[in-house]
Amino acid sequence: MSSTIFINAIGVVAALCSMTSFIPQAAKIIRERDASSVSFRMYLVTVIGFALWSVYGVLLKSWPLIGANVISLALSGLILSLKVRYSEGATAADAALKAPPR
Repeated sequence: MSSTIFINAIGVVAALCSMTSFIPQAAKIIRERDASSVSFRMYLVTVIGFALWSVYGVLLKSWPLIGANVISLALSGLILSLKVRYSEGATAADAALKAPPR
């Protein structure tokens, strides 16, 4: 195996790990309609970071860098938007859905 193939394989695996790491958190938030355990500030910084990485990829014209970071940006942005949606401004209907059955 040549070193270029090995290096690219490491990059692909790293990108897949980064992109898929957000899926369990997003699924849990959607399923439970609760994002209270998610740090708003942490996801805000994460979203900004992925946005900047995406811009960096565009400037370098590096499609793998752009693709991985745009997907990670979308997933972390989803979690951040769910955090905002299910925070203090939750509607009475959302609260009723979260209430345990009697």
